[in-house]
Amino acid sequence: MDRPGPLMLLDTASLYFRAFYGVPDTVRAADGTQVNAVRGLLDIITKLVTTYRPSAVVACWDDDWRPKWRVDLIPTYKAHRVVAENADGPDTEETPAELTAQIPLIREMLANLDIPIVGHADFEADDIIGTLATHAEGPVDVVTGDRDLFQLIDDERGVRVIYTARGMSNLEVLTDESIVSKYGIHAAQYADFATMRGDASDGLPGVAGVGEKTAATLLQTHDTLSGIITAAESGTGMSAGVQKKLLAAAVYLEVAPAVVRVARDVDVSVPEVPLAEPTNADAARKHADRWGYASALDRYLAAIPEA
Repeated sequence: MDRPGPLMLLDTASLYFRAFYGVPDTVRAADGTQVNAVRGLLDIITKLVTTYRPSAVVACWDDDWRPKWRVDLIPTYKAHRVVAENADGPDTEETPAELTAQIPLIREMLANLDIPIVGHADFEADDIIGTLATHAEGPVDVVTGDRDLFQLIDDERGVRVIYTARGMSNLEVLTDESIVSKYGIHAAQYADFATMRGDASDGLPGVAGVGEKTAATLLQTHDTLSGIITAAESGTGMSAGVQKKLLAAAVYLEVAPAVVRVARDVDVSVPEVPLAEPTNADAARKHADRWGYASALDRYLAAIPEA
């Protein structure tokens, strides 16, 4: 039996950054405004709709790309990407000005296409995705280039990751079997694995001297990070060297899991908007004509299912 049309959750910033760097900056509106991220994102969505036939698409949004509660736990969290700290709102992320100028146009385009934008003031898009994926009643496809979302994969519930890191021409559909093959652990163990390994791109130091292979071996033996810490404290089930490294990282390991773990209980819900032609086709067409992505709109409209 064919898999029913999934709910497709977009890690939107991941995709529009990919579009911005992947589509030439010569793509411009009639007035010369650079719109490569706008057109590129719509082409990405069109490819995803054509390939995976979702029942609905939701654009999950970074209303706060660096939540204070995560920074309070690990101050280095994404610190290298901050260009300005803001007391009254999210810190300003290092983003090319040419892309920043296109973000309002992207939001307008998505709204015109009846693709819901869902975010929350105190959470990242990852947390929105985690919540919506956890509470969805049917299958879910998470579209991202971020490995952190591997922790959401759940074969029993039909939650997959469409991984974009190798480019839109080399998309990977990841299941629990894929994670076992890549890392030697199950998807449910991925957050603990990532906590130990660390991630320089997010400012997470990890456990010094514990890489992917050691982290995987520890999880194979002890199942969870909690089990690993208990074993380290009792001096069993690992070498003295690994035990020493884990104990030295005790302060980090106490707070890091809450930072790495994707939230699954954010106060948001999925708007009931099935994938279909936009209800205000004139507004969608006018916006596309004004901002130079009319051909991309045509491709999108040809890809979505008829009512």
